[in-house]
Amino acid sequence: MKTLKYILGMIFCLMIAIPLKASSHQEAGKVDAKEIVFHHIQDTYEWHITSWGEKHFTISLPIIVYSQETGWHCFSSSHLLHAEGESYEGFKIATEGMHEGKVIETLSNGEEVRPFDISITKTVLSLFINCLVVIGIILYTARWYKRSTPESPAPKGFIGFMEMFIMMIEEDVIKSCIGKDYKKYSPYLLTAFFFIFINNIMGLIPVFPGGGNVTGNIAITLVLALCTFIAVNVFGTKEYWKEILWPEVPMWLKCPVPIMPAIELFGIFTKPFALMIRLFANIMAGHSIILALTSIIFVTASMGVAISTSMSIVSVLFSIFMNCVEVLVAFIQAYVFTMLSSVFIGMSRVEGHHASSSCHSDDRREEESVRH
Repeated sequence: MKTLKYILGMIFCLMIAIPLKASSHQEAGKVDAKEIVFHHIQDTYEWHITSWGEKHFTISLPIIVYSQETGWHCFSSSHLLHAEGESYEGFKIATEGMHEGKVIETLSNGEEVRPFDISITKTVLSLFINCLVVIGIILYTARWYKRSTPESPAPKGFIGFMEMFIMMIEEDVIKSCIGKDYKKYSPYLLTAFFFIFINNIMGLIPVFPGGGNVTGNIAITLVLALCTFIAVNVFGTKEYWKEILWPEVPMWLKCPVPIMPAIELFGIFTKPFALMIRLFANIMAGHSIILALTSIIFVTASMGVAISTSMSIVSVLFSIFMNCVEVLVAFIQAYVFTMLSSVFIGMSRVEGHHASSSCHSDDRREEESVRH
C-alpha cells in the first residue's frame, strides 16, 4: 500500500501544477481562455512542455505526408510551425478554413489540398507512451504470477492493487454480464478497461509525458467502439441474429413492412455510437472545465490585487477539486465502457430455449458427478 500512496501522492502534486500549463499562454497580462482550452483539446504537430520567459520548450514531432505530385515527404514540424505561414517543400500549416491547424499542400496549379497525412502528432505520441505504460504494468504483474507458487503469500502493494482491479472487473462485470463464455472475451475487455483508465489518468498529469488528450479524441473512441461492434456482431449466435432479423413480435410488425427488423438493425449501430460519444464527450468536457477554471487566475490578474488574489484561491481550490473528480471520472468511464461492452456481448451470446435447457441439464449432471 505504501507504493500506492506514493503514486497517488505524486499524481496529486502534479495536478496542483496545472496552473503552470495555463501560464505558458499568458502574454502581456492578456489571456485568451478559449485559445488555452482549444489548444489543449485539439491535436498538434508539436508537444509544448513549458515556457520560460520568451523561450518555449517544445518537442517537434515528425511530419509524414504523401504528395500527389512529389510522393512521400518526412521532416520535422519545426520547419512549418516556426515559419510564420511560409511553406516548406510545398507544405504549410493552414491558418484558416476547414483545415485550420493541419498540413496542406500547394499544387503546381496553385490549388491548396490536404495531403495523405500519417504524421506523429501529440495524440499519437501520447498513445504510444500510454500503450507502453499499459504493457509495462501488465508484464510486471504477469511476471510476479509466473514466479509465484501455490504456497506463495498473497500479493501486496502494487501487485495486490492490480489483482483487486482485475478480479473486480472480471468477476463483477465480465463474468456476470456475459456468462459461461466470458473467458473468451476477458482479454479484450480487460485490455480495453486498462487502456482507457491509463489514458484518462495520464491525461490529467499536466507535465510531459502526461497531458495528452487521447480518450478525448473521437478517432480513438471510434476505434474502441468499432472493436466492441466486431466482438458483438461477428461472434454473435444464430439466436441473436434471429431476434434481430425475425423477432418474436406480431406478424404485422414484420411483414409486409419490416418495422421491427429495421429498428433492430438500426440498434446494432446505435449501441457502439453511444459508447463512442459517451467516452469522448465526458473526457473532453472534463479537460475543458479544468482548463477554464485555471484560466480564471490569469483572466482576473488585471482586475486588482484583492479580486485577483481571491479568484486565484477559488480557482486553485476548484481546479484541485475538479482534478479529484476527474480521477473518479477516469475510472467510471473505463468501468462503464467495459460494462456496456460486456452487456452488449452478453446479449449477442443468447441461446435458444433448447440450447439453454440442455446447458442446464449438463450443469446438473456435472454437479451430481461432483457430489458422487
